[in-house]
Order: sequence, then C-alpha cells, then structure tokens
Amino acid sequence: MILNYNPSLKDKAKKLRKNMTWSEAKLWVKLKNKQLGYDFHRQKPIDEYIVDFFCPELNLIIELDGTSHTEEKYEYDLKRQIKLESLGLKFLRFSEIDVKDRINDVIYTIEHWIESQQ
Repeated sequence: MILNYNPSLKDKAKKLRKNMTWSEAKLWVKLKNKQLGYDFHRQKPIDEYIVDFFCPELNLIIELDGTSHTEEKYEYDLKRQIKLESLGLKFLRFSEIDVKDRINDVIYTIEHWIESQQ
C-alpha cells in the first residue's frame, strides 16, 4: 500500500524524532531494529498527520496519549484516527503512564495483536 503524505510535514517529523517524549523514547527502544519481528518507523508522516509509530508491513499505527490530552485533543485524535483507518490502517493506543509503569504489558499487547493478525 502506498501512503501519501504532505511533504511540508517532513521537517516537523524530523524535529519530533529528535525531541521524543520520555515515553516515546522508552517504547522506541523496544520497537527499533525489528525486535518484534517487524520494522517500525517513528514520527511518520501519513496523509496530513504525523503518527508516533508506524509498521508498514502490518499497516499498524501505535499512538501514545499524554497526560495533556484535553477533550479538544481527544476529539482531534478521534477524527484523525477515523481518517487514517479509512485508509486501511489499524491503531493501538497506550497512555504515556502505561509505557512508563507497565512497558512489559504494552509490549505483550503489541505482540499479541501481531500474532492475532497472522
């Protein structure tokens, strides 16, 4: 599947990769280098958005929701998710607290989701 993106997002994605949150960095340590058997990209532009993590082989987006998620941010994320799902992409969402306090449970959930797709 070819996923287009707005080229103006490329620089912003690069900056986000250089300035990841603590939780993003912690999860990235577990996702990079095909540790789960698949290649993941971080801060990936897709369509008009930048997603936290993306696995092109699985069409899987992984998003981390921070403590600053307001009602307005939640509505934006929902709209964004619906749009990206309409492109055939799938979502897993975790809170930053889940990654901070229960990283092994997060990894187990991702692994279980991957197994269920095979």
